[in-house]
Formats: sequence, C-alpha cells, structure tokens
Amino acid sequence: MSDLRLRFPPSPTGRIHIGNMRTALFNYLWARKNGGKLVLRIEDTDLERSSREFEEIILKEMQWLGLDVDEGIDAGGEYGPYRQSERLEIYQKYVDKLLDEDKAYYCYCSPEELEEMRKEAQVKGEMPRYNGHCRELSAEKKEKYKAEGREPVIRFKLPEDDREIIVDDLIRGEVSFNTSVLDDFVIFKSDGMPTYNFAVVIDDALMKITDVIRGEDHLSNTPKQLLIYEALGFETPSFAHLSLILDKKRAKLKKRSDDDTVYLGEYRQKGYLPEALFNYLALLGWSPGDDRELMSREEIIENFELEDINKSPAIFDIEKLNWMNGKYIREAELARIVDLSIPYLREAGYLNEEKASEDKYDWLKRVIEVSRNSVDFLSRIPDNSEIFFSELEYEDREKAVEEFSGEEVILVFDNLKEKLREIEEFAPSYINRIFKEMRKELSVKPRNIYHPVRLALTGKNSGPEIADVIYILGVEEVEKRLVQALALV
Repeated sequence: MSDLRLRFPPSPTGRIHIGNMRTALFNYLWARKNGGKLVLRIEDTDLERSSREFEEIILKEMQWLGLDVDEGIDAGGEYGPYRQSERLEIYQKYVDKLLDEDKAYYCYCSPEELEEMRKEAQVKGEMPRYNGHCRELSAEKKEKYKAEGREPVIRFKLPEDDREIIVDDLIRGEVSFNTSVLDDFVIFKSDGMPTYNFAVVIDDALMKITDVIRGEDHLSNTPKQLLIYEALGFETPSFAHLSLILDKKRAKLKKRSDDDTVYLGEYRQKGYLPEALFNYLALLGWSPGDDRELMSREEIIENFELEDINKSPAIFDIEKLNWMNGKYIREAELARIVDLSIPYLREAGYLNEEKASEDKYDWLKRVIEVSRNSVDFLSRIPDNSEIFFSELEYEDREKAVEEFSGEEVILVFDNLKEKLREIEEFAPSYINRIFKEMRKELSVKPRNIYHPVRLALTGKNSGPEIADVIYILGVEEVEKRLVQALALV
C-alpha cells in the first residue's frame, strides 16, 4: 500500500453529472493503479441546496458503477468527519489563525458598495476586483459598521508584492498565474460558512490528500488555494486538471439537452450496463496508447497513466456509448440480461405472473437472447420483443395486403406449415434447413419466400432471424399468423 491519497468531493445539490463521475472514476483508477486510497468527502456547505437525498444518490451511482472508496461517509476513517457541514469548528480554528497573524481580515462592504467598485473599475478599463477598502479599518470604523448591523465576510489578505504562482500540473505541465490578477478573495461568508477555496484546502491538508485530480474549471482556483496552503504552512498536494467534456457540436455538455443524457442515473434507469459506462467514461480524455476500446476494469486500471490523459476536451458521443453498451449486452451472461430485462417487460405489461413463472423461464430466455442482439440498452427490450408478447399488428397494412396477394404466397405458406409439422427437431438450425429446402424445391425467388413469411409472423419488414422467430413462437402460433395473413387478402 502506497502513501498516495486521493479524494472525490461532490456537492449533494442535485443528481450526479457525467463529468463529475468521470472525475470520480479517474481518481479511482489512479488510486487503484498505485495501491493508494480514495476518500469520499461531501461538500455540503451550501445548506439551502444540499440534501441527504442527493447524497444517497451519489453513493448509489458510485456503488452501481463499482467505484468503491476506502474512507469517507459510510466507510468511515481516521480523518473525519467527512461532511463539510460537520467540520465548521475546524474551519473556524484555521480562519482564526489567519486573522491572528494578519493574513486575513473582516470586510464590511455592502453588496451595493462592491457593485460600485466593479463599475468604477470598468469605467477605468480595469479588471473588476475588490479594492481593499476594509484592509486597514480603524477600530472606530469597525464599530460603526457593526452598529449599522453589517454582517462581515472574511477576506484573505494577498501578499503585498506581485509575484508569479506556478501550478505544476501533472497533465498540463507548468501553468503560471500572477497575483496582480487576484484580489483579496473571500474565505468565510457572512453566514459563517467557509467558501470553497478555503474549506477545500483545510480538508485536503488535514486528510493528507497527496494528489488532487479534478476538472479544469478549478484550475483558476488553484493559485488562491496555493496561497492559503502557504499562509497556513501546509504541504501542497500534486494537481492534475482534467479537460472539459463537450458534446458532438463541441459545446460544453449541458445539464439537459435534446439528444444527450448527462446524468448517470438516467443511464442506469435506461438499462445500460455499469461495466460499459465504466469503460466508456475511462476513454473520455484517456486512452491506453493503442486502438483498444473494449477493456475490462482490470485492463483499464493496469494501463491507466496520468501522462496519457489528453489536454484537449473530450467529446461525449452517445452513439459511441450505445455501440459499446450494445456490445456488452450481447457478450454478457444471458441469465443476467434476462433478470435485468424483466422489470422493463413488466412495466410494458408484457409479463404477468404466468409468463414470468419458472416453467416459462426457458422460453423467456430465448426471447431475450434474440431480442438483445439489436438493442443498445435494455429498456428497448420490450420494443424488440413485442412480437412475442402482443397481438400481431402490421407496420403498413396496405402494403401487407399487397404482399400477401402474390400468387406464390399460398404455396410458400402451405409448404412451410407442412414442413414444420414434420420437422425432425424443433430448433433454429433445423428451421433454417426448411427454408433451404424450399429454395431448392419451389420455383420461387428467395425474396418471395423470406419476406412474406417475416411480414406474416412479425408485422415488420425487418427484425430477428426468421428461424429464431419461428422457434420462439412455436408451430401453433406460426400457423395461426400465416392464416391471419392470408385472411387479409
């Protein structure tokens, strides 16, 4: 076991986003690759929006994806508590230290005064920022503000001299910031809650986090955090900032779009397999250096390296994910896919107690085995298996009448019925032999054999292999549907 320690610190203010889960996954992979530990910390200082319900969703989705943690909420550990809302006394201790050492100060400026500062800066063509009005307030001025009922924030006092702050990023290399672009930023809000930049430093330092892997939207926060590390005498961790995830139009992945789902839970509900999501998310911005796309968890962990993470944005391609998930569905153990499909079939009204009984299980397995061959996710199983559960409906009744009016249709249907009654063994391979025999024995084009039969049995122009359809429907149902087809004419 190495000393490497990583963390995933989500805010429980909503359902977990694909981008957040990709971050969790990369932290997980780096921890497991190096025999380190992964900590799950909940950043819930936004009391109005945070809830235990969303916290439970985060836990549920991580467990579903297989991202087990070593420390954190539920798992425990020696560096808790692991909810920020339970660490307020700790934050207070360290902000008091900064105040005592004149590295922070109370700021009583009102929102209106701050807005005026911003406007003045804009008029001058300068970057809007706090002008340090409360940096050196007299005791009398402080008392005056208190008497007015002003609730102060606490600001971090920037060093007097402008200097370069270098972030040695494990993915991007050296990234330079100058303190001249910063202002005395807020580290404690007027409601007594720490800001993100302050709390995250205290938490990471006290929890002995060695590597911080997070999204590039946090890169601009890093110089502020480094200043806090320095002011408190904490050892700084290594940083790695992941590129954004963009949609196919190369726009930032939105929380809701017409064609893409961005919340992990929706993929679980639609019947995606966790191993497929694990595989796909791992390849959003990382690759093993070759053309491999389908990789097991163990292979991904073995090959994962931070240096192989791309600096450019990752493109979220739902079609690629669907292709990958479909591959996993077809290669998964059939019994598992059957069990996962049953709830969707029940919801569609296709499965009652009789059809889901033990003596029907083999038949149900055949249905699922055939249906899974052309689905991208399991909630589509009912649509693909409808022909085996519902009364037959034709996609285009007029064209069906035209199809069944052909002179050769009765010959084909009668020949098929006769051969099915005499079949040596009722199995797809033997049923395929029947069609081969009809192609030899009947003076009928192959298209005029297969297409009318498919349309008569399924009501559709395409679908599963016709031998599989006949095998699942059974001779009696096949004969019934052939007769119904001819009755349309």
